Amino acid sequence: MKTALTIIFCIICVVIMVLVLCQEAKDNGLGSLAGGASAETYWSKNKGRSKEAYLVLATTIAVALFLLLALLISSKFLN
Repeated sequence: MKTALTIIFCIICVVIMVLVLCQEAKDNGLGSLAGGASAETYWSKNKGRSKEAYLVLATTIAVALFLLLALLISSKFLN
């Protein structure tokens, strides 16, 4: 059981890395330090239904599974 959970844990680790790398940066680099204004666009108004929103949701779910599996693997119930 512990071996199977460890394999799933490693797979989720790789999935989290891929999801984080697929996301766009939220700032504009050093330009955001000077208080660069962001324009109100159609894309920013509909951000909740975009590909970016789905990536954020998938990342949140993967991290929650990661934490749950980390607790399960480290618990004394499986030893």
